[in-house]
Amino acid sequence: MDYSILFAALWAICATIVALLPMRLQFPPGIVLLICAPVLIVWLGYDYGWIISVLAFAGFVSMFRNPIRHYWRKWTGPEVKQ
Repeated sequence: MDYSILFAALWAICATIVALLPMRLQFPPGIVLLICAPVLIVWLGYDYGWIISVLAFAGFVSMFRNPIRHYWRKWTGPEVKQ
């Protein structure tokens, strides 16, 4: 059994549960999901090929587009609007 697909499914279930939480409670588990996602995407790519990895990355960017945009602006210099 490939554990990467099992962990990807668990990650998706956890992300759904976190999305149902109130906004003030989403940040800590969301950061954990944000940190775990690249490792999981690479693992999926290793087990199933680069096309699956690219599709998983596209889904990841779609789900986390606002936090990624916020931190990208914060780290690169343009002012972040709150």
